[in-house]
Order: sequence, then C-alpha cells, then structure tokens
Amino acid sequence: MAHDLQHPSEPDPVLAGFRKSIDNIDAAIIHMLAERFRITQAVGEYKAKVTLPPADPEREARQIARLRKLSEEADLDPEFSEKFLRFIIDEVIRHHERAAAG
Repeated sequence: MAHDLQHPSEPDPVLAGFRKSIDNIDAAIIHMLAERFRITQAVGEYKAKVTLPPADPEREARQIARLRKLSEEADLDPEFSEKFLRFIIDEVIRHHERAAAG
C-alpha cells in the first residue's frame, strides 16, 4: 500500500518533535508577554501617579533601534521585529492612557 503523504497512518516523529518545540516556544512567548505587560502596567500606574505622559517617543525610538539591531544579529527580519514591537508599544501606551484617565 502506498504511503499517503497527506494523511500518514502513523505520526511523523520528526515533525512531532518540531511541533513540540514550537508549542514550547509559543508558551514561553505568552508567559514572557504576560510578564512584560505586568511590568508595563506598573509603569503606567507610576506614570499616572507622578503625572508623566503615557508615551515616551524617544525611548520608543531607542528600543526599536536596539531591537532592530538584535534582530539583524539573530538573522530575524528587522521589519517584522519592528512591527511586532510597535504593536506591543501601542498596546502599552493604550494601557498607560487608561491608567492616566483613572
């Protein structure tokens, strides 16, 4: 009987190993993002308390430049990294604005 590549009768152990690693990395990313947002929430509350603006464009620019460089060193597309970081920064700013509004 020919081996059906679309629906193999037995799971491919190599593919299963790759997928397990991807699942572990995805879980780590979620946990790291959760921790990052816990910290940025505290930053937002602090900024609101001491009446600092929710956004810090100079820091954001430095962070983006730093992470673009890290991305290049890691052979990761810097454009992708910047878009990903910008998405996170925008969400953090939204949280900070909400904290400032009380």
